[in-house]
Amino acid sequence: MGQADQLFARFGKECPEGTVLFREGDAGDHMYVVQSGSVRISKEVHGGTRTLAVLGPGEFFGEMAILNNKPRTATAEVVDKARMLLLDARTFEQMVVSNAEIAVRLVKKLSRRLDSALELVEILMHRDPKARVILGLSRAAEIEGRQREDGSVLVPSTLAELAEHVGLDAQEVTGVLQRLSRLRMVDQAPDGFVVTDVLRLHEFLEFLEMQEKFGDEA
Repeated sequence: MGQADQLFARFGKECPEGTVLFREGDAGDHMYVVQSGSVRISKEVHGGTRTLAVLGPGEFFGEMAILNNKPRTATAEVVDKARMLLLDARTFEQMVVSNAEIAVRLVKKLSRRLDSALELVEILMHRDPKARVILGLSRAAEIEGRQREDGSVLVPSTLAELAEHVGLDAQEVTGVLQRLSRLRMVDQAPDGFVVTDVLRLHEFLEFLEMQEKFGDEA
């Protein structure tokens, strides 16, 4: 029996699609490590639900509840049938202390999550819907964009996903995208959005930020 099987025998759980592992506000005494399948992490925002992440094999979540003894800050729901490990605070602490690799992976993942959270805060701080959409597209192009032969970048995202990410409704985002399309900066494709010139998009964002700054000072 391999190490993964041994861990699953001790701490494992199989969860069918649709299983709600915990809800925002619940008390928590376990963290989870995904071995297979996927889990959606979501949060209630302004009366709606926003997907924060969809986690797959090798990812972990729920650790903050056992590190700081505070209620769950988000809801976790199984998207695809999943096998996962459930670790209580004592087991998790023993793993971190006895295995430097686990400790390093934890620090790296928490750092990435902090970066993502700060980027989201930066997006939501903008009052101008145009700036929110442009910043959201720019971040997505940098992180998950696919370079195309003509130099443009494909951002694999739906309208609903983009709207949810930048905290706007679909109609507002559509209006911004139409304007960007007229300016030949962004085009819609069957599998996402095509940023025709990332540099020009950044320059337009800088212009909007300057406009917002001087508008506040006026």
